[in-house]
Amino acid sequence: MNRNFADIRVFVEVARMGGFRTAAEHLDLAPATVSEAIQRFEDRLDTRLFHRTTRAVVLTPIGKRLFERCQSAVVDLEEAISDLHDQKDHVTGTLRLSAPYSAGPFFLDNLVTQFAVTYPEVSVEVIYDDKKMDLLRSGVDAVIRSNTLLGPDTHAVAVGPELSMAIVASPDYLERKGVPEHPNDILNHDAISYAFELGGKLAPWGFKGSQGHYVVQPKSRMVANDMRSLIVYAQRGLGLAYLYKEIAAPNIGDGDLTEVLSKHLSPLPRYSLNYLSKRQMSSRLRAFIDMAKVAVGSK
Repeated sequence: MNRNFADIRVFVEVARMGGFRTAAEHLDLAPATVSEAIQRFEDRLDTRLFHRTTRAVVLTPIGKRLFERCQSAVVDLEEAISDLHDQKDHVTGTLRLSAPYSAGPFFLDNLVTQFAVTYPEVSVEVIYDDKKMDLLRSGVDAVIRSNTLLGPDTHAVAVGPELSMAIVASPDYLERKGVPEHPNDILNHDAISYAFELGGKLAPWGFKGSQGHYVVQPKSRMVANDMRSLIVYAQRGLGLAYLYKEIAAPNIGDGDLTEVLSKHLSPLPRYSLNYLSKRQMSSRLRAFIDMAKVAVGSK
């Protein structure tokens, strides 16, 4: 707080309370600090504001005129500062999020709906996009991405469920090409791969072994950045598709796709909600992050 305002505030409080000790208690300051502030203020103005005796503190005529002018100004300023804090704590405005298409049905649609119901004065914009994003220039509050697309210099919070994966193919394809028995066998198959950033980065095919997680990356015959297309390509017998199991489950259940190598697949980590700074964070983003953490903890 600016020292000039702090000293004026102490002066007004001493005048209100009629004493240094009472003012000190109200301001939660030491009596010596209040006395020093009044002395400093009087020195700056080069005039005496209070008559002091062992039994009373009384405003001088100049002090009385100054108090009459300052009192309403100090009250107005304190109310303005209080209003500012209230606005910071009040959850309003527009929350802008960027997320991959898959996040919506997995968890984000439910989370955003819960947030909108809980905070009716907040508008929510969700932009579905799988590209790596510069938070500083994007104009969004937070970006939800997989760990493979974490931005540098950002903070991250795990959100959503752990993601089970599946490798699937049509029965016709497996009859023609054979059923892979080991992850290395996929190197002899046609692959249908998910792509980030216009095909510039392919999702790695992850497996678990005795030494932990490892990747086998087959040669891709088909590449797309929408898993619904991967399903179609696999149904048409174009190869093995590596994708989220939840998306493939209906087709596996219907029998038009067959799951292979399920014992060898390792799940992907949860998505990460990435944001720039913990300082000066908007109340709406803080509220959304807190809600996302609770949602993860409840799983």
